[in-house]
Amino acid sequence: MQWLWLAVAILAEVTATSALKSSDGFRRPGPSVVVVGGYALSLYLLSLTLDVLPVGVVYAIWSGVGVALVTLAGRVFFKQKLDRAAIIGIGMIVGGVVVLQLFSNAVGHN
Repeated sequence: MQWLWLAVAILAEVTATSALKSSDGFRRPGPSVVVVGGYALSLYLLSLTLDVLPVGVVYAIWSGVGVALVTLAGRVFFKQKLDRAAIIGIGMIVGGVVVLQLFSNAVGHN
């Protein structure tokens, strides 16, 4: 169940971060509600995963996958483009998450 909570926490954080740009400095109420609600849900679910999984591993996965998904959301919704170095760097972050998932005993696959 902790992996589901982590996945939903990541999606909530990505949604909140993406809405942050649309909130126009919290001057637009709709996106601002999405930002606050998304971050609140994300942090709550993230805290639930910490009852079972190590904080360093959880945070690495949460932030690494979040970076990749926010980058994708920026491309799709805001037409933001990245140069080769940025793409390589983000790929390295995602690669680190994959290594943690596949090879680390610290993850505690239950």
